[in-house]
Amino acid sequence: MLDRILLTDFRNHRQTAIENTARFNLLVGENGAGKTNVLEAISLFAPGRGLRRAALADMAAQAGPGGFAVSADLVTPDGNVRLGTGTSPERPGRRVVHVNQAEAPAVRLAEWLSIGWLTPAMDRLFAEGAGARRRFLDRLVLALEPGHAKNATRLENAIRERNRMLAEPRDPDPQWLDAIEAQIAEAGALVASARSAMTERLDSALAALPEAPFARPSLAYQPGGPVEQAELASALAQGRSRDRSAQRTLAGPHRDELAVTMAGKGQPAADCSTGEQKAMLIAITLAHAGLLGTSRPRLLLLDEVAAHLDPVRREALFDRLRSGRAQVWLTGTELAPFDAIEGEAAVWRVREGAAERIG
Repeated sequence: MLDRILLTDFRNHRQTAIENTARFNLLVGENGAGKTNVLEAISLFAPGRGLRRAALADMAAQAGPGGFAVSADLVTPDGNVRLGTGTSPERPGRRVVHVNQAEAPAVRLAEWLSIGWLTPAMDRLFAEGAGARRRFLDRLVLALEPGHAKNATRLENAIRERNRMLAEPRDPDPQWLDAIEAQIAEAGALVASARSAMTERLDSALAALPEAPFARPSLAYQPGGPVEQAELASALAQGRSRDRSAQRTLAGPHRDELAVTMAGKGQPAADCSTGEQKAMLIAITLAHAGLLGTSRPRLLLLDEVAAHLDPVRREALFDRLRSGRAQVWLTGTELAPFDAIEGEAAVWRVREGAAERIG
């Protein structure tokens, strides 16, 4: 688990220290106090842009020097590992990661820690475009397979380069296109395979759950093109003329979709009620946490999740969290919804970018 977390010039936190953490950790305070900022800082110990997907420059304190720093001790049976990340005032757009004070690429963070989260902004997941669900699925894969980050980045960069070439006034060099498409096919096949396997495993785990008190979703992976490397390479080569007219790549894993329906009703998640969608998101998050092994510590960041649940569903949520192995971080505006875990949780009152231990 994480302990001795320090936020320096991160959003509205000038210098906030959180120590002596527990299995359940609760941050309470008024809206705008800085609770979610703490969760966002913790989420930066995973590869990627954090739970808000914000630009690095936006994370630095507005009246600060221009950079920020977040550090924490990862407590393991073999000893503590010091993790750190942040930016400098000189290069506010470049993220730096340290593991035991040695600089490391951000993708290496996934080798140390698995982090999942659920935020109010994700309530729109089923109504947004397919890109949001692809990012969601990739994050679920990454928690189990750290190497997925490298494959997804290679795919994204190669697609971007191919699109740039397709949009040029002159015809692209066929040999250069061959090389780029080979990269897309190789990385794309790996990404598609990982996404498909994760969807299948997660759907099986969800199928074993009861339909109450959380609405149970059914998941299906819908590929955006061929998933085998040779077939994808062939499709890209054959589609050059069409893609050049569109000035973008029209088939491939960058167009994958995660289809979600409500089991029992057979209704697409986008057509379900807001409460049903929220319940399905919680079910997916908890089922995914159950898939994680014991090779790496696990964290679950749950922002304002209890406030939107009735007492029966809150109790069911806490019971499932207890049965898992993840360290859990929760936020709320008041303590009452968390009465069931009062004796188990470490509690901080957050006010104006400062955290005070109260329990």
